[in-house]
Amino acid sequence: MKALYLYLILLSTLAFTSCNSNKNTDGKTIFNMNMEDGLTSLDPAFARNQFALWMDNQLYDGLVQIDDSLHMKPCIAKSWDIAAKGTLYTFHLRNDVYFQDAPQFVNGVGRKATAADVVYSLSRLIDPKVASSGSWIFSDKVKDKNSFVAVNDTTFQIQLKFAFPPLISLLTAQYCSIVPHEVVDFYGKDFRSHPVGTGPFKFKYWKEGEVLVLLKNEKYWEKDTDGSRLPHLDAVRATFINDKQTAFMEFIKKKLDFFNDIDGSYRDDILTKSGEITTKYKGKFQFNSRPYLNTEYVGMLVDTNLPIVKASPLRFKKVRQAINYAIDKKTMIKYLRNSVGTPGYQGFIPKGMPGFDDKAVKGYTYDPERAKKLLAEAGYPGGTNLPEILISATTTTRNLIEFIQGELNKVGIRSRVEITQRASLRELISKNGVNFFRGTWIADYPDGENYLSVFYSKNKIPFGPNYTGFNNKQFDALFEKSYTVVNDAERFKLYQQMDHIVMEEAPVVVLYYDKLVNLYQNNITGYSKNSQNLLVLKRVRKL
Repeated sequence: MKALYLYLILLSTLAFTSCNSNKNTDGKTIFNMNMEDGLTSLDPAFARNQFALWMDNQLYDGLVQIDDSLHMKPCIAKSWDIAAKGTLYTFHLRNDVYFQDAPQFVNGVGRKATAADVVYSLSRLIDPKVASSGSWIFSDKVKDKNSFVAVNDTTFQIQLKFAFPPLISLLTAQYCSIVPHEVVDFYGKDFRSHPVGTGPFKFKYWKEGEVLVLLKNEKYWEKDTDGSRLPHLDAVRATFINDKQTAFMEFIKKKLDFFNDIDGSYRDDILTKSGEITTKYKGKFQFNSRPYLNTEYVGMLVDTNLPIVKASPLRFKKVRQAINYAIDKKTMIKYLRNSVGTPGYQGFIPKGMPGFDDKAVKGYTYDPERAKKLLAEAGYPGGTNLPEILISATTTTRNLIEFIQGELNKVGIRSRVEITQRASLRELISKNGVNFFRGTWIADYPDGENYLSVFYSKNKIPFGPNYTGFNNKQFDALFEKSYTVVNDAERFKLYQQMDHIVMEEAPVVVLYYDKLVNLYQNNITGYSKNSQNLLVLKRVRKL
């Protein structure tokens, strides 16, 4: 009861100060934000959506981290060596990183993080009992958990089955965060709501669907460029207002310090059709927009071994290509997204990713006549005898999907939109249960391999994210060859060849490469501008 009482006092204090001032009566700074889609877990082994990534990034550290330019930087590992032709990685760890306090430690005081903790944390990802959604990270790259070795307290090694040049990039993924075995073993699955890491903030309180509170980790090891200890904020408070427009009004009232993305229902009020801030809001807050490593697409099941594909017209490549040519992406982005995004005229790898070249890979531009010609070649002239295509969507994607439906209708492709709850649709997609669906692929780490893994045949459901059931021997051979190429420029050329194959076979329609839209109050400084939209709060100051 005493603990609950303290929590309630903290929450009421945070609520009062967030509404009336930048600091509470003790001079503490609190960063207020909102996560409209909720939060399912604070266990990094299940960091599968944006809000989990955001919160895990405050609570935990990994071996390495990225800066705003997507360069790999030391974190718990201060340096690393690569040997045995790229299959043996040795990481030299810092000796001053401590876990946040928890009752499971001796005297409740967080102990030093060691190489044994790294072994434990990464082994969890491939443990079938844990069933981590990040198991794909290591499942095909290491033999078993014995591939992770603690040589001593400050030396950790990974033995790969084959060379994998993007490994350091991969290790920046929040799945690879370091956790303490005492706490995880004690809570088991409930570690999701009792997180302990080495990150800049420590967990305090979470009432699911209502409020989450993190406090400053006074023992955090990292310092700012001026030598001051991080983090600068004293607390982070997140609400879970699920209506974006309501949340935006809270931001306008200065009850929120940060607002992410702008929903279609009120986008015209904030942005012009060219993507600029309207006169109404100019100067009222900081507007931060840049390329975002996120490809928005429509996926089509192509695995003819699946019963729902055997009678689907989407099994024919020319039909899929016709769909690609039928959609006016430029108009879609201008009028439905107020120019927030870049038309997906290239491949699946998005603009902003290292190695992206808009001249090397050609996708599909708007060409309705070409779409009609391909339909005729597929045996459906003018759409005659073409079965109706069911398009699955959620309420938040309805406008975009209905625009696509209208575009397809213009070239003779009949379709029907079915609205499904987001969680239900996600589950259906993960089980190859829908033929035609809207998808989003946000970079787990800044390397094109992450995007191409979506089409690697060995990553088919349930082993990986190949939601379209794509299977191409030439693609697979290039994908596996890329593991042996250390030189970035040469590897990027292989990526481009693979991306070209995907575009030719058309298991997806690349709708657009997303752009970030982050809004901050004018008194917020030190925020990150990385193109992964990874919320980094340790350097933020609230003036």
